[in-house]
Amino acid sequence: MQEITATELKKRMDERRDIQLVDVRQPDEYAFARIEGAKLIPLGEIVQKMGELDDSKELVLQCKAGGRSAQAIQFLTQAGYQGKMVNLKGGITAWSNEVDPKIPKY
Repeated sequence: MQEITATELKKRMDERRDIQLVDVRQPDEYAFARIEGAKLIPLGEIVQKMGELDDSKELVLQCKAGGRSAQAIQFLTQAGYQGKMVNLKGGITAWSNEVDPKIPKY
């Protein structure tokens, strides 16, 4: 499974690369802290909502620390998703530590 660091993701976002950022946490977690531009699709809904994903873009999945987003990649792979998928290493916690300390930690 491919991973990306928060710093590298920020660089790609600043370069306006064609990526789709999907947050697989729960709605209350997303409401508390989120990366600007991330689309919320909770882990339990990721396969059912696979049609909302754009397989022409690099899909970056993120959660709190990287575990649920890694599961999401496994679920999507098993369901036949064909696009490129990358896991945000360390999740939103890493984003808060490395990129935007204004993002609250929990």
